[in-house]
Amino acid sequence: MAELRFKALEEVFSRQPKEVILPSNEVTDFFGEKVFDRFKMEKFLNREAFQGVMNAIDKGTSIDRKMADQVAIGMKAWAVSKGVTHYTHWFHPLTDGTAEKHDGFIEFGDNGNMIENFSGKLLVQQEPDASSFPSGGLRNTFEARGYTAWDVSSPAFIVDTTLCIPTVFVSYTGEALDYKAPLLKTLSLIDKAAVEVCQYFDKNITDVETSLGWEQEYFLIDEALYHARPDLILTGRTLMGHGSSKDQQLDDHYFGSIPERAGAFMKDFEIEAYKLGIPVKTRHNEVAPNQFECAPIYEEANLANDHNQLIMDLMKRVARRHNFRVLFHEKPFAGINGSGKHNNWSLKTNTGVNLLSPGKNPKTNLQFLTFLVNVVKAVYENQDLLRASILTAGNSHRLGANEAPPSIISVFLGSQLSCVLDEIVEKVSSRKMTPDEKTEIKLGIGKIPEILLDNTDRNRTSPFAFTGNRFEFRAVGSSANCATAMISLNAAVAAQLINFKKEVDKIIEKGLTKDEAILQVLKQYILSSEKIRFEGDGYSEKWKKEAKKRGLTNINSVPASISKYLDKQAKRALIDTGVFAEKELRGRVEVEYEKFTKKIQIEARVLGDLAINHVVPTALTYQNKLLENVKGMKDIFPESVFKDLSGARIDLIKEMSERVTSIKEYVREMIEERKIANKIEDLKEKAFEYDSKVLPYFDKIRYEIDKLELIVDNEIWPLPKYRELLFTS
Repeated sequence: MAELRFKALEEVFSRQPKEVILPSNEVTDFFGEKVFDRFKMEKFLNREAFQGVMNAIDKGTSIDRKMADQVAIGMKAWAVSKGVTHYTHWFHPLTDGTAEKHDGFIEFGDNGNMIENFSGKLLVQQEPDASSFPSGGLRNTFEARGYTAWDVSSPAFIVDTTLCIPTVFVSYTGEALDYKAPLLKTLSLIDKAAVEVCQYFDKNITDVETSLGWEQEYFLIDEALYHARPDLILTGRTLMGHGSSKDQQLDDHYFGSIPERAGAFMKDFEIEAYKLGIPVKTRHNEVAPNQFECAPIYEEANLANDHNQLIMDLMKRVARRHNFRVLFHEKPFAGINGSGKHNNWSLKTNTGVNLLSPGKNPKTNLQFLTFLVNVVKAVYENQDLLRASILTAGNSHRLGANEAPPSIISVFLGSQLSCVLDEIVEKVSSRKMTPDEKTEIKLGIGKIPEILLDNTDRNRTSPFAFTGNRFEFRAVGSSANCATAMISLNAAVAAQLINFKKEVDKIIEKGLTKDEAILQVLKQYILSSEKIRFEGDGYSEKWKKEAKKRGLTNINSVPASISKYLDKQAKRALIDTGVFAEKELRGRVEVEYEKFTKKIQIEARVLGDLAINHVVPTALTYQNKLLENVKGMKDIFPESVFKDLSGARIDLIKEMSERVTSIKEYVREMIEERKIANKIEDLKEKAFEYDSKVLPYFDKIRYEIDKLELIVDNEIWPLPKYRELLFTS
């Protein structure tokens, strides 16, 4: 193994940046060339089909079979003109990745000759095998039938020679088996709920769109070093490895000059992203060595989520062209920054107004405050649900350290905006207000734009921070499907807005004006949710104690967090609103328990294998060298001299023996605990057993191995070390 390590290092040092040539001097010349967007639809579809698709996208109307046939003909004509030979329904199963089954356009014609065909039936619906995808008991192996259905709101695109059609994935009996179907439900739900509230302020608002801007963090590792680390290959993270003497202490990598090879990779995948219509705008070095970030221009949430899933796959493929591997794991290296996927979330009206951005007068600012306060209230009421949506086996290692927010959910608004809310509490009365009181409140509310001009700072320790015109859900993990967090957030906010509308209407019925009723309810919400607002250091022990006093929950166990999906409050947001049926939600919870268990199970097996078959033999080899050295010294030197010279070596041999013994014993105990856990049939119970009995051995085994890494001769250590993984690419 040591030979593999040094051979890998030789390969790394011989690498040269790959030349990447832009297809054109202007990105706009080739942006979206692989996307069947509105421009291409208008060109390749007849007028009736084009208008039908536009109505389906903009107004939610249905597409009948005849029109689907017309769309399929035009879509195929465009695709074939681009060299496409196959098509696939592209969907997001509950595996955290994407899925596709490619079929050729070819089929036999009536005369037995080969023809190319693509019908509306094939476009609109397909029937992939559903039995092998996670379903949480919704489907049995013998009940394989499942359906993919065309999502007309997300345009088809081309990868290589395959036409990819974004779809939802549902079971034969209609339950959602993917992330897209419930995401679309929540987008429709929040649209309706937000529009009804907007009607208090502007009757012209008829649609509210959810916007999402993701920031994707990742690590780049040379593929030769990657292949020399079985733990990276099989788990996506290093299960052992002593920290490098220098890593991110000096902050010299952050926003630094992008390394040449990394820069060539970025340029290459950005070109491919542009062709696919993904508006990637930002690239930079992140805090940790070999860590980077990319981010696009904000888009409608469903399309943005599709683009994020697509770009993660794209980055993996392009990285291989540059002899890199991309790591999306939330914590691939201990002791340094992990990777997140910050979800910047906002609401935009058909009139062009961002509902989370203040306006120029008291009326528009009251609308802004209404949505701001309702979001804060929704986060407070659904803190356990939001945590469950982001706390995974991978993300649990990241949260709470190295610039990742803690697992305590809190909201950062900024001190000045918090003062505005406190002022509303102080001045708003439960009775009809006098003209002077109304004027005073309007004057205060009217100052919001000026306040926010100087209040755009961010709190990196906050998992949910207001950043001027949006909320940034910073706690989302880098490998996650954005939809997981967005489903919970959208549903929670929509449920809150529905409740807000009911409460305001009740007060209006009692004779108060609309504005007075809104302000009264906002006052109640500000008071009831103020515990969730926090402006300080989320990493501090002081905050943990303060959060406990406030009654905020702090759940670090992944299975314990997953269980909160089935709490009453979570059900109000997810079931009562119609996003999930009870059966569907329970199925997803089962999937999450099973996913956690299997990931820990795999890591335990890999850790045990590396410890016993790689590290221990290497340590014993070096120990034997030391023993031979001591024996040789004893043969040469007099007893008195031997004792003086050999003491340190003998102590080292003893330490190595003790550490090797500890490793072997810990691995044996971990295997026994795993055997016990594997006999448990209940998925929830098994997840808790793995969490409490198997997972604790990881740190124990790692500690002993990392100590051995500092002792054993560097020339024979089998695995690439942190200093090599992080500083030689």
